[in-house]
Amino acid sequence: MEPVNGITKGIDGAGGLSQNSSVKPEEATDRGFDRLLDETIGKVSSLQKEADQAIRELTSGEGDIVKAMIAMQKAEISFQTMIEVRNKLVNAYEEIMRMQV
Repeated sequence: MEPVNGITKGIDGAGGLSQNSSVKPEEATDRGFDRLLDETIGKVSSLQKEADQAIRELTSGEGDIVKAMIAMQKAEISFQTMIEVRNKLVNAYEEIMRMQV
C-alpha cells in the first residue's frame, strides 16, 4: 500500500486513518469523505456477502427463497447506487478539469 499525502490507504476500511492532534481543517474534510467512501463500499460488500450466504443456504436446502431474493435485491440496488454515485463523481471531476483558471 502506498502512502498518499502521508496517509496509508488500505482496503480494510480503516484507510490508515488515525487520531492526529495536528490535523488541519482541510485534511479533516478529506479524511471524512475518505471514511464515508470506505464505509459505503464496506456496506455494499457486506450486502453482497449476505446475498452469497443466502444463496449458499438455499442451494444446500437450509435457506428460504424469500430471504435469498431479498438479500440479492438489496445487494443489487446498493451496488447500482454505488456505481451511479461513482459516475456522478467522475463527471464532476471531469467538469472541474475543463474549467479555465
